[in-house]
Amino acid sequence: MKKMVAGLLVVLFVLMSFAPAVSAAGERGGVLGFVFGCCFGIRSGAAYNDGKDLHWREWVLVVPIAGWVVAILNGLDGMNGLTTKDMAAQYGANFY
Repeated sequence: MKKMVAGLLVVLFVLMSFAPAVSAAGERGGVLGFVFGCCFGIRSGAAYNDGKDLHWREWVLVVPIAGWVVAILNGLDGMNGLTTKDMAAQYGANFY
């Protein structure tokens, strides 16, 4: 088990070292684009590369128990038909 975790960490560090060289996003991307894509999903990684900031709801998803509560609230908002246009009207175009 320890060898597998160590191997995964080595692969992660190698990918992070090559991420800036492989990035074709211009000013954005690189290591932060890699981390945002891994931790918050492809939509957040792509939005970061487009110049958008992460919403507080996306940051809270990293916190162990609070992340579950916010994930359930996000699911409820999705179930109720919340769209990106609604979020942009509520929080501003800086996020969406």
